[in-house]
Amino acid sequence: MEQTEIKQIAGRAAVDALVKSGMKLGLGTGSTAITAVRYIGALLKEGKLCGIRAVSTSFQTSIECETLGIPLFTLNSREINAKLDLTIDGADEVDGENRLIKGGGGALLVEKIAAYASASYAIVVDESKAVERLGVNCTVPVEVVGEARVSVTLALEKLGAEVTLRQALRKAGPVVTDHGNLLLDIRFAKAPDPVLMEREINRIPGVVENGFFTGPLDRPLRPVVFIAHADGSVEKRA
Repeated sequence: MEQTEIKQIAGRAAVDALVKSGMKLGLGTGSTAITAVRYIGALLKEGKLCGIRAVSTSFQTSIECETLGIPLFTLNSREINAKLDLTIDGADEVDGENRLIKGGGGALLVEKIAAYASASYAIVVDESKAVERLGVNCTVPVEVVGEARVSVTLALEKLGAEVTLRQALRKAGPVVTDHGNLLLDIRFAKAPDPVLMEREINRIPGVVENGFFTGPLDRPLRPVVFIAHADGSVEKRA
């Protein structure tokens, strides 16, 4: 089975299981999450869903929603009032406790805001994203304001990270996020404690957000994860 087909299976499984008419939906970013967005658009067009109010996590997803005719709002809209029924998103890595690394697409800031504003949270991935421990094989993005690039880099190195400034493709220079910030990609020689590291990184002045998704201390983030396998099966892990 092609990789794109596997991703579609994951996205469709989450939508079929969780999305209902009238929902306030957060819609994620990336190649797997976008399959769920497209499926929702198709169901709206067919009349199988109605009354959906969507909040996009990136320019990429907003443009896709506009193309598909999915009604778009912001978390600040009165119709949303900063509360979502469900957010569906992808991930770069998922461990056995359903903790995540996200932000490979550069949209981690709004993705985390949407996740923490959601009553329910679903992650759709293919089997290659399921790992035993986070942060060894996958880099962790850290969004920083431009003026703090060097100071944040030094602070991250003190935490044991190898730091690289993410460079753009088909454009000279670094990647610039939807909010005008830079991305540092960090890697650890040994798997860190993701809960501790999420908080330690966010304590550094100049850091906007980082790609560990474990949840607030008083409410751990525990998504329902849909893992699609090459044989066409989907594992649902809560």
